[in-house]
Amino acid sequence: MVHVESLLPSQLTGGTLDLQEVRGGGPNVPINSNPTMRQRRLARRLRDLRTAAGLTHADASKVLGSAESKVGRIENAQSGIRLPDLRALMDAYGVTDPDERNDIELLSREAKQKGWWSRYANVVDAGYAAYVAVEWDASEIYNVETNLIPGLLQTPEYTKALIELQAPDVTPEQVEVLINVRSERRTILTRKNPLQLWVIISEGALRHRVGSSAVMKAQLEALVEDSRQANIQLQVLPDEDPMNACLFGPFVIMSFPASAETDIIYADSPTSTTYFEEPAEVETYTTLFRRLNMAAANVTKSRALIQGAIKKWDS
Repeated sequence: MVHVESLLPSQLTGGTLDLQEVRGGGPNVPINSNPTMRQRRLARRLRDLRTAAGLTHADASKVLGSAESKVGRIENAQSGIRLPDLRALMDAYGVTDPDERNDIELLSREAKQKGWWSRYANVVDAGYAAYVAVEWDASEIYNVETNLIPGLLQTPEYTKALIELQAPDVTPEQVEVLINVRSERRTILTRKNPLQLWVIISEGALRHRVGSSAVMKAQLEALVEDSRQANIQLQVLPDEDPMNACLFGPFVIMSFPASAETDIIYADSPTSTTYFEEPAEVETYTTLFRRLNMAAANVTKSRALIQGAIKKWDS
């Protein structure tokens, strides 16, 4: 299980990233059978631009002076693309807006770069690192949590207790690294262009003990303070609301600065990391989030529910 708000053994080195593998390509061509989410985002962007321009793989291959299979590999994130080829394709696809061209070139460069999370590659597995990378690129995140406090809003003590509950065999060194990763993830909320975070938490998550009563009280107090930040909107879905029946598990909707780029959905799975990228899939989760947003208590009432839970842990 690779749930970003849980920290299970599969998130330590030795786990796998269960992203769709696209096989194919000719002989002697280096194939990237496990592309990162950044690479997949670039590939999907180029595919969408080609389709919108009404061009085929054959048309694009003529622009590049290459075989059609090369275009297919680029659009399947099986191989990268050189900057001259990228610019030639953007010209052919009618991408003339300077900002849009810069966004695409930036995404191409970042797809080849390593972020701060690469420092933990010897401890944290590829699936978790891939999620952190795409989270870091997001400008807006909409997160629904059913049983736990969202990872970006967890205190170090809560995270530590969660690791010790879910992965009792990990070493103290691994625990420390995972806490550090969670702490660095949180800087996305205070960077120069901070993430806009909208969270909906089931009321039950406020009562699920993770660690001692003191840990829970401190976590909920921190949650109240976070709810006062301008870039954080926090709602609680009350126990009595019928929409609880629509919660099949936690999920995250990630939006990116470029308006032309499709949102990505991360949904919890018992055995793997699952991303949904197709428009119909994204719309399903977006619609569910809107319904939950309408059903959940407003920010003021949600804060009162959290403060009520604090009193219970205090007693």
